[in-house]
Amino acid sequence: MSRIAELIAKLAPEGVRFMTLGEVLRIKNGRDHKSLGDGDIPVYGSGGIMRYVDAAAAEGPSVLIPRKGSLGNIFYVEGPFWVVDTIFRTEIDTKLVEPKFVYHQLMTMALGEMNQAGGVPSQTQSVLNLLRIPVPPLDVQREIVRVLDQFAELVAELEAELEARRAQYDYYAGELLTVDQDVPRVRFGSVATIGRGASPRPIQQFLTDDPDGAPWIKIGDVPANGKYITRTDQRVTSDGAAKSRRVMPGDFVLSNSMSFGRPYISKIEGYIHDGWLAIGGFNDSYVSDYLYYLLRSAPVQEEFKRRAGSGTVQNLNAEIVRSVEIPLPSREVQERVVALLDRFDALVNDTSIGLPAELNARRHQYEYYRDKLLTFEEAD
Repeated sequence: MSRIAELIAKLAPEGVRFMTLGEVLRIKNGRDHKSLGDGDIPVYGSGGIMRYVDAAAAEGPSVLIPRKGSLGNIFYVEGPFWVVDTIFRTEIDTKLVEPKFVYHQLMTMALGEMNQAGGVPSQTQSVLNLLRIPVPPLDVQREIVRVLDQFAELVAELEAELEARRAQYDYYAGELLTVDQDVPRVRFGSVATIGRGASPRPIQQFLTDDPDGAPWIKIGDVPANGKYITRTDQRVTSDGAAKSRRVMPGDFVLSNSMSFGRPYISKIEGYIHDGWLAIGGFNDSYVSDYLYYLLRSAPVQEEFKRRAGSGTVQNLNAEIVRSVEIPLPSREVQERVVALLDRFDALVNDTSIGLPAELNARRHQYEYYRDKLLTFEEAD
């Protein structure tokens, strides 16, 4: 860091000039790519790479800024690429700024919060062109990029390592949950009570801010890769609850449309709409955590997917889930499998230990130094 401070003291002792984006780069619209065949040129949308085609629309380096959708997803690309009409590409004046410096700088500017329209988040060229960024001497920019790239590379390596460990976990879980032929299999509906949720309509008439209202469980109430439902953002009136389905602590809820087949364990009493299935009454047959791992396992998920149909919109219903056959090992075997999988699951998903904790620490470290190194005193 002292090298950067020395460069600034030497090359910009009176402060750093600021310029608008429109002065250092040109923003260009994306184009349709549907007529292009398959190839190795990446096509970017606001969510990242969508597909690969056989022709390039532009050549990097470039910074890509979403026009619609996930406005905070900014990308830096080198080499040939294509962008669709929901994302802007940039042509950068490299006599003034390093493209990678622009990328790191824009990452500090919370573009995701600059929605210029209601409904679908969107951004405009006119607003982006007026954004002001610091433009220190190129030698300063290059040194900052070198330092930040080291942090970013370490984060990328940890992300790849964690992804590999999660794949290893999935394989290991599949092996543990694959039982011998002599283990009995049962129809799920014969050992559990499975029913569909219900939604009072129009739901807006039944939502309430009253703290005594009944918790109204939605998919957004569960954190990414979460296991338990512990709280809800919304509540419904007693009339709304009467028109819905109640779940109790320890019951499972299973998504039957969006991300269908994903199980969660409720730790609260609440009510579910018709996008969920409720599963209870299984405790005489299954250890709760074993059933959770079993329902998440590849064989069961693949069976759900097969039975849900091959149409554009796939969904499960209670009868499909009731009819799926699943293994029923002894309780002793179930508890042994749970003990092993719990330890492995913690290593790849618990953000307080292991790789997830290391990755979070390195992300925060990158963000801290990025914000610190990209803050400059402006020249008069």
